[in-house]
Amino acid sequence: MSTTFTVDFFCSLDGYGMANGWPGYWGKEGPEVREDRVRTFAQDQVLVFGATTFRQFREFVDVFDEPYFDRLTELPKIVFSGTLEEPLGWRNSTVLDEDAVTAIERLKRTTDVPMRSHGSISLNRALLAAGLVDRLEVLVFPAVSGRAGEAALLHGGAELDLELVESTLLDGRTQKLVYIPHLHKEVPEGAGPQRRTAD
Repeated sequence: MSTTFTVDFFCSLDGYGMANGWPGYWGKEGPEVREDRVRTFAQDQVLVFGATTFRQFREFVDVFDEPYFDRLTELPKIVFSGTLEEPLGWRNSTVLDEDAVTAIERLKRTTDVPMRSHGSISLNRALLAAGLVDRLEVLVFPAVSGRAGEAALLHGGAELDLELVESTLLDGRTQKLVYIPHLHKEVPEGAGPQRRTAD
């Protein structure tokens, strides 16, 4: 028995997951982006959160009306936290007060239900560095967050080689990229620009 773990990340072209003063989706959402989200969360899966992202989404689903938010509430959720206590204020949620890397490694071996984590920067950096992420799904919105940018998942994290397995253009402007990440180990001999040989 084993399952897959997917990291799901929204970002601007410069790699930031959010930006002060910009709306959600950087104001670039469209019907195909929303349809993609509905399809993504229609699948049976367990959602995995760090405490900060969990608190944000718990509020989002009450305040905002997105076509997939009810489904987020229906799906089983795990939140890694040493401070949150049950009841968590969001249905179908369970808190785990343990090391996330150890727990996800165990869960991947002992369940066959896929797991997906959205946002949760610190959590997902640790899981990427541990080699526990099977798929990295990135929605790149047509914006540069610049000085306003925050929550950059890949800045300062593990070095990765990415195997592109899917590329989809949504609404004619937002790129969905799906990768299989591999921890970067060494550069193959002969890769990169080669030095000129003396005549």
